[in-house]
Amino acid sequence: MAARLAQVEGAEHTAMLGLGVYRPARVVTNDEVAGLIDSSDEWIHSRSGIRTRRFASDAETIIEMSAAAGRDALAAAGISPEHVDCVIVATSTWLLLTPAAAPQIATALGMNHPAAFDISAGCAGFCHALAVGSDLVKGGTAKYALVIGVERLTDTVDPTDRGTAFLFADGAGAVVIGPSDEPGIGPTVWGSDGTQHRAIRQDKDWMEFFAEIDEKGLDAVRPYLAMEGTAVFRWAAHSLKTVCLDAIDRAGLTPADIDAMVPHQANGRIIEIMARELKLSQDTALANDIEHTGNTSAASIPLAMEALLRSGETKPGADALLVAFGAGLSYAAQVVKLPNWQ
Repeated sequence: MAARLAQVEGAEHTAMLGLGVYRPARVVTNDEVAGLIDSSDEWIHSRSGIRTRRFASDAETIIEMSAAAGRDALAAAGISPEHVDCVIVATSTWLLLTPAAAPQIATALGMNHPAAFDISAGCAGFCHALAVGSDLVKGGTAKYALVIGVERLTDTVDPTDRGTAFLFADGAGAVVIGPSDEPGIGPTVWGSDGTQHRAIRQDKDWMEFFAEIDEKGLDAVRPYLAMEGTAVFRWAAHSLKTVCLDAIDRAGLTPADIDAMVPHQANGRIIEIMARELKLSQDTALANDIEHTGNTSAASIPLAMEALLRSGETKPGADALLVAFGAGLSYAAQVVKLPNWQ
């Protein structure tokens, strides 16, 4: 008779135990970005809801921003770095194909050789990483996981591109996931639509760029982030209602039970449409961090959670709907209990 493989048991329930963020020091106004795209503060704000955003300096790297956010998340959770078994980094702007950023971040935090890897799901990356981290803790593969969303989008955006230059910015956010006596992370509703893959994309692959260098030399144009804004707006504003309602239902709640909504901070108008479509209570706190932070892709959900908690509009333990969407097109949503924050 063949031997039976031993199994491990994880936590029955998980929760985000602590939250930390890093916002770059430099505040950039609409007037500063408007000149290169023949625009204005009024035009940018009316179309995106953005007034300012943060741009990282050379010293504010993916590693440094992630480590700073991670330290604060660990402090808020009361968890020592050596107790973390896994680090998951959601990013689309770590500009090395290999190695991943996560192992270096774990080392910077003084961790004891945890599993560490990056995931790429565009602006939906944090919600994807949250789902993976929670399942690892439930499965017994990790007792505590550190999930980080981090971007330096200013490294990937053409400052003269009228469709993207005013939208994207930099920052990092992190949460510690661990066992909980009560459910703190609801079931995840996620998916993708590859037919829309060109809506948000790198405008050329690296082999195309290398061939262009061979042909044009110094006149070759490096790859940049490109976006078909109208297609993304229509898809997100009107296609995610079902995803959000499904996540709320799987959590055993109704829209009236939701204390706060923290959508990916893609566009102020999309946020307003989504909240209206869901018919949330008038008392539901709605994250609008895009006004002062811009679109930070995988970092936007944790940054928006922190801003909402810091404002006092909601509190740790509140039931919040998280929903994110981005390149792929990929999407994910879950209802969570908001964490302690640092």
